[in-house]
Amino acid sequence: MDVLPQKWQEFLISGGFDTALWEKPAGSVAERRKSCTVFPPEKMLFRAFELTAPETLKVVLLGQDPYHNDGQAEGLAFSVPHGIELPPSLRNIFKEFADDLGREIPESGHLGHWAENGVLLMNSILSVDAHAPGSHKNFGWEKFTDAVISALSRKKENLVFLLWGNFARKKAALIDGKKHLILESNHPSPLSAYRGFFGSKPFSKTEKYLQNWKWESANC
Repeated sequence: MDVLPQKWQEFLISGGFDTALWEKPAGSVAERRKSCTVFPPEKMLFRAFELTAPETLKVVLLGQDPYHNDGQAEGLAFSVPHGIELPPSLRNIFKEFADDLGREIPESGHLGHWAENGVLLMNSILSVDAHAPGSHKNFGWEKFTDAVISALSRKKENLVFLLWGNFARKKAALIDGKKHLILESNHPSPLSAYRGFFGSKPFSKTEKYLQNWKWESANC
């Protein structure tokens, strides 16, 4: 069973949270893998937390649950491995990224360079059965990820929270808007991107708020 990185365990425990918050759903996933194909792969379950430590975190980009088709999920919200065709929402994210910052549209959908630059690419639900979106919504992941958001809001200052779509926007209630910047918009999916995501300029607004911080090149 994959384990939450030690730095995140210490960060959450010092905020008053019990280890069962992440151990219980992780155990449910491990049991589920015995009879079903589960995404992301076991070693990538907590990858978002492995690549972005609490002390280096600047931005939280919240997704809903992992991609459910073969070869897509890699433990980072919205990200796919090098060489995998861009999913429609990620294609729209890159379009806004390029338009907003005046850059080329990236070719690779792997966002590990963002994670390593301080962007927590966290899905609210960390696992899913193959080809069955939302199938792990009762495992307890949302209690864990809500606790992460709440702890970050309380213990950190001057973070940027990117909340795209109604599901993510509900999490604004967990965040102190006086200490942090909350950027909300419609979801980048093809069904809603033209209703408020395109032109929302989340990338330049993030850079302006964080001043010397810059989005790493998405072509890395």
